[in-house]
Amino acid sequence: MDERIQRALARDRVIDITTIGRKSGEARRIEIWFHNWAGRLFITGLPGKRSWYANLVAHPEFTFHLKESARADLPARATPITGEAQRREILAGILQTLDQPGELEAWVKDSPLVEVTLL
Repeated sequence: MDERIQRALARDRVIDITTIGRKSGEARRIEIWFHNWAGRLFITGLPGKRSWYANLVAHPEFTFHLKESARADLPARATPITGEAQRREILAGILQTLDQPGELEAWVKDSPLVEVTLL
């Protein structure tokens, strides 16, 4: 993988993702944060239902668009993280980096969480 892409994956936070609509089948592009935690890539969000998450559950392959320190459109696959212990460990790490550790229980209960594998 290109060195500038590796640096962006290590340092950047804001990306766009293009998912395929679970009902419409149409491409949907949104801006979102990603997290590089413990050498793994994750996308999560505030507690609640999210269309992007439903789209990724229905159609796990998507495009991960770097747009801060580097520009690249990377094919990717999302794997939902549903086990409570795994969610707690990952979200605790992510929330610690965001300086919001007190939010953990709400995030474990209701936040969307996927691990991203670049293809």
